[in-house]
Amino acid sequence: MGLLPSAVGFLRSDISGLHQPQDERRIRSAAKRTGYDLRKTLVFNERTEDRLHRLRVAIDRLGVDAVIVPSPAHFDDDTIPAELLEVAVVVTASPMNATPRTRPATR
Repeated sequence: MGLLPSAVGFLRSDISGLHQPQDERRIRSAAKRTGYDLRKTLVFNERTEDRLHRLRVAIDRLGVDAVIVPSPAHFDDDTIPAELLEVAVVVTASPMNATPRTRPATR
């Protein structure tokens, strides 16, 4: 484990479209601005089954503290899932915002 808290990036390629490289840069920039060590970026699309479950598994396996997304549009209904907030801080790059986790970390 490094000195900085860690995060994963998350985006949906069907939402980003041709702007995916820009969205990936926005994730990296948001990680830097908020002091997170970005471990990796997960890219899913509309056909990816159980996106939220797969994201939670990655959070658990990597032991990260946060998820960074380009915008809330990358979640269903443009809403950060409460289930995700139970296990991680969620940082959105646009608008720049950090939503705290709702349960204390157990690690």
